[in-house]
Amino acid sequence: MALFQTVLVAVLGGGDLASGVIYRLHRAGFPVFVTELAKPVLVRRAVCYGAAVFERQVTIEGITARLVESADEVLPTIAQDTIPVLIDEDGDSVLALRPTVIVDARMAKRNLGIKISDAPLTIGLGPGFTAGIDAHAVIETNRGHRLGRCIWQGAAEPDTGTPGKVAGKAATRVLRAPRTGCVDAHIAIGERVRAGETVATVAGEAIIAPFDGILRGIIHESVAVAPGMKVGDLDPRVDQQFSFSISDKSLAIGGGVLEAVLSAPVLRQRIRQDETR
Repeated sequence: MALFQTVLVAVLGGGDLASGVIYRLHRAGFPVFVTELAKPVLVRRAVCYGAAVFERQVTIEGITARLVESADEVLPTIAQDTIPVLIDEDGDSVLALRPTVIVDARMAKRNLGIKISDAPLTIGLGPGFTAGIDAHAVIETNRGHRLGRCIWQGAAEPDTGTPGKVAGKAATRVLRAPRTGCVDAHIAIGERVRAGETVATVAGEAIIAPFDGILRGIIHESVAVAPGMKVGDLDPRVDQQFSFSISDKSLAIGGGVLEAVLSAPVLRQRIRQDETR
């Protein structure tokens, strides 16, 4: 028996930060499945396992995720060394599969309903969770000295509302919708963009690049957006590979989740039991 075979992990959300978690857990040998919305709001789609909702199957850094239709397909898909992605807006599949670990990686900056009693180990990413109250552990998601730290008592740092700096750019690297509608991208993810160039339009109104860079992400054209909503990510570092590889921040957070799983007493006991079988 594989060491972690019985430790099923549900990751709620398949966005870019969640994908660092999914990658780390899968590489370590944990069986993982992902739940998503029918129209997930994914900006860095090229590095989001949740993008399987749109593409049916995606491969990111050698790990494949596939859209499945029901909870019955989850375990057979895992047996094929593939990450199942399931559209599950109400959490029914999580209830049916009864995972050992639940990771809320939806990054809503608030608790959307997860309870500490939902699984033997529940983990929340970032603001909105308090360890020991609504989750067993919380992982720090704010850039800085504490990024990726596993918190067993208390909460993560509050949401700053300001994107972290990348090559000196902060708020301007986030592209926002000028009006209600759907995004019509003029530039593909990974392509170079010049300052003043139209990156995309929403209902005919242009989103203009504020500086030279690489388009690291753009929201799917089927997702309805509202004015001011984040719809794109422009990277001032002119390196195409950054658009197609999981970020340092995501992997740091994934490492924090992996630490939480491996160090939780309830999980250590289960793993020891599995070793003796």
